[in-house]
Amino acid sequence: MSAHEAIARVAERLPFPHETRAAVLTALLAGGHVLLEDVPGVGKTTLARAVAKLLGLEFRRVQFTSDLMPTDVVGGNVFDRETGNFVFRPGPVFANVLLADEINRTTPKTQSALLEAMGEGQVSIDGTTHPLPSPFFVLATQNPIDFYGTYPLPESQLDRFLVRLRLGYPPPEVELEILRTRRGRDPLAGLEPVISLDELRAAQAAVDDVRFDDALLGYLHAIVLATRESPLLEIGASTRAAVAFERAARARALIEGRTHVEPDDVKRLAPSVLAHRLRAVGEGTRDEAERALSEILERLPVPL
Repeated sequence: MSAHEAIARVAERLPFPHETRAAVLTALLAGGHVLLEDVPGVGKTTLARAVAKLLGLEFRRVQFTSDLMPTDVVGGNVFDRETGNFVFRPGPVFANVLLADEINRTTPKTQSALLEAMGEGQVSIDGTTHPLPSPFFVLATQNPIDFYGTYPLPESQLDRFLVRLRLGYPPPEVELEILRTRRGRDPLAGLEPVISLDELRAAQAAVDDVRFDDALLGYLHAIVLATRESPLLEIGASTRAAVAFERAARARALIEGRTHVEPDDVKRLAPSVLAHRLRAVGEGTRDEAERALSEILERLPVPL
């Protein structure tokens, strides 16, 4: 079974629109993480659980609150009275899929506990490095409307997320079907793993084999450079953002069943991969950063 066929089996079982499925699976194949930013009750937690169940991966959920400590996430060394030694007790971050629920409700100190985990797939405690399971995939949620008691994610934390998504409300016909059929039942009760861990790792490795034409790579780079030169933006996309953008485009092409990247892969991914890494001039909002990026995409010529 090809990498595309393996991922297609996961995508067809995810009860979400095509673009949402494609964006989440793009991040997964590219080895990145996802920030789900939307109002409560639109399916953010359901999406994370569905991905874990369909992949047969170990899933953990952490409810981020103001009193959560870094050791509550990554774990720590505790004294064992029987042996008289300190032993490491791993935290919930030691899982394949971690749902960091309402991540902006915890303090910057606890938020930063995820930086090494998300960036390097490991945690360091008291001078000892502990590798995380592979794959390691974080889906974090935050409510963009309610700012009371929240700690906005700094640029360094936002930069660890490959993709930022807004789920939005479901289409009316889908929502009506939910009302007809839910009746207190778990919507994910019937989901079973559809691919093996080896198939998932093979799909992730296949991303490297997707062809990226030089002219198209130049187009992607031109978008990145334009974010640094735009008078509407104070902070443009970093080199790390450019590298992540390139790999995400390869992963998106693979999900669509192609062995090469097309211009639409680049242009369609730009908002979800780059916008949250940008900062508009002054006290500009994230919406203003998105509008500046849209202006760049409209202005730059797309290679044939």
